[in-house]
Amino acid sequence: MSEFFVILLLVILVYQSWYQARHLFQRRYIERFTFPPAIKNKLKRRYPKLSDRQLDLIFRGLRDYFLLCHQSPLKMVAMPSQAVDSAWHEFILFTRYYQHFCRKALGRFLHHTPAEAMRSPTHAQVGIQRAWRLACYQERLDPKHPTRLPLLFALDKLLEIDNGFYYSLNCRKSASSRPHYCAGDIGCSSGCAGDSGGESGDDSSGDTSGCGGDSGGGCGGD
Repeated sequence: MSEFFVILLLVILVYQSWYQARHLFQRRYIERFTFPPAIKNKLKRRYPKLSDRQLDLIFRGLRDYFLLCHQSPLKMVAMPSQAVDSAWHEFILFTRYYQHFCRKALGRFLHHTPAEAMRSPTHAQVGIQRAWRLACYQERLDPKHPTRLPLLFALDKLLEIDNGFYYSLNCRKSASSRPHYCAGDIGCSSGCAGDSGGESGDDSSGDTSGCGGDSGGGCGGD
């Protein structure tokens, strides 16, 4: 083996070690990050009926969302919870904290993209599928045959958030008169063509998740 290839191999090994260490640091930073207390006070005014424990659950959901974005740095991950989206928006208003967090946790600025700014219903759908799959994997659930909803998809219904997105594993059997999104269909458990929950990035999946044009995603990070 020539000296050039030995050096090249060493460079690759060093880069891999650096990348893995950076990835682990970022994940641990997200897991241990303390959100500014003032955000919780603002969220309390927005949702006065929620207890401190319930508000903490929203911030747990926000932490989970940032972990999903960390796992998928190059592709949009849609936000499936209105309550968590509200916490995210309040966090962004603390500009310096948010910029510092993004730099340390993600290595980039994570923009907040409202639902009305989505390019098309199909784009939102792909983002929701990605959020579903990553959230399931994060909580060790089978995305195609989950036994429960991941936290991000369960929160709005659990906390009874007004105008929130309510998901059910099988919304066709839901006794509630309120519209529910078919979370089971997002994972293609009802039989999508191919594995549309994958990272293929093929926006041609259209409405095959069964949730229609309104995919239930409030917003997503880019």
